[in-house]
Amino acid sequence: MDSAADRTTRAILVFWFPLALQWIMMALEGPFLAAVIARLPDPTFNLAAYGVAFAFAILVESPVIMLMSASTALVEDAHSYRKLRRFANQLNVVSTLLLVLLLIPPIFDLVLRTMLGLPPEVADRVYGAFWLLLPWPAAIGYRRFIHGILIREGKTRWIAYGTGIRLLAMAGAGIGLAMAGLPGAWVGAAALSTGVVVEAGVAWGMSRGIIKRILEEEDHASAAPPEAAPPDVRAEPRLETRDILQFYYPLALTSLLALTTQPLLTFFMGRAPAPVESLAVFPVVMALYFLFGTLGLSFQEAVIALVGRRGEHRQELARFAGGLAVTASGLLAILAFTPLARVWFEWVSGLEPGLASLAFLPAQILAIGPGLSVVIGLQRGLLVKARRTRPITMATAIEVTTIAVLFPALGWGLGWMGVTAAITSLMVARVFGVTFLAWAVRTTTAKASA
Repeated sequence: MDSAADRTTRAILVFWFPLALQWIMMALEGPFLAAVIARLPDPTFNLAAYGVAFAFAILVESPVIMLMSASTALVEDAHSYRKLRRFANQLNVVSTLLLVLLLIPPIFDLVLRTMLGLPPEVADRVYGAFWLLLPWPAAIGYRRFIHGILIREGKTRWIAYGTGIRLLAMAGAGIGLAMAGLPGAWVGAAALSTGVVVEAGVAWGMSRGIIKRILEEEDHASAAPPEAAPPDVRAEPRLETRDILQFYYPLALTSLLALTTQPLLTFFMGRAPAPVESLAVFPVVMALYFLFGTLGLSFQEAVIALVGRRGEHRQELARFAGGLAVTASGLLAILAFTPLARVWFEWVSGLEPGLASLAFLPAQILAIGPGLSVVIGLQRGLLVKARRTRPITMATAIEVTTIAVLFPALGWGLGWMGVTAAITSLMVARVFGVTFLAWAVRTTTAKASA
């Protein structure tokens, strides 16, 4: 995408919007499955079990979550494609083995029953959900690797089409399994796995022509006579495994730290006031946040692709991010602070009125979250493009540390309801993380301009 000089607001919007649409469609999975589970038998136990299983599924996929950013930034030719593909395959195996490890009964009992203190009605459902989520990590890793290549080629619409197919497959599987009488938590897990496996297959089909061309270009370059290359052109150093590790290790650590947030909060909420109610409401509230926060999550890859080799389009992207942040938080605020909140949590999400009322305050606290998500997407994109990934890890460590300190003070010390303490801790932590990254981006910009 560096060859595209146009970085007007319209050009950025056209490139970014399919990525945002992809994330929005993925965000709809959570509310849809929560609504299905809420209408099946034992909704409170099944919603809690689904939330716990999903939190751990996200945790075990942490090694692969940044593969899309990595392939967007690093895959430039056949050599770098092969190197990163091998690296991605190894990460996919590691992620799957992490989930297998949790399925060993003594380990499961230690982590879920003893450490988290889950009641038997929840823990038994979580164990079955883990089995159904086994295909999840590798399918996520593969399709994120392929999507990065499609983003480099400007094929963001293709990605949105693939995610639309994923959503249809997930919905069909969820409805069919619900009609078959499976427990709600198992319905959610199986539907998620079905959707991502289908999307990974679609991504493979869409990328075949592009990957074939990348490999053929290397063959043609190898066959060309040496004098064909201009003598004044300096060859770029070839990407090697050590370069990938140096680039990717901080990103993987960032994902691991960030994705420990939900299990950490699950642990805290299990020991705070109203534990079962908090565990049931938390995934529903977070699904709403994810729906609006996707506008920022999708922006990171757009920044990597569009900012230019030397960051020359940074200002245009920053202006776009400002408007996007106000829009994202404004939309969530309209829903959270108006009667639409009752419509969303009772009618759309299917919560009983008592549970729905517990979600109103956490949703209002979350209103600043989507705007912060846009800002951090811009910051991370600029740093990834500059190949300065360590500050991203440090910012995430600051966030996790803040949560670990603030939740016990609010939930255990002041006696706040678990879900309210969790959401407040999340937002304060994100403000600290954004503040640190603002300093890191300024430092990087100053060094690049020197």
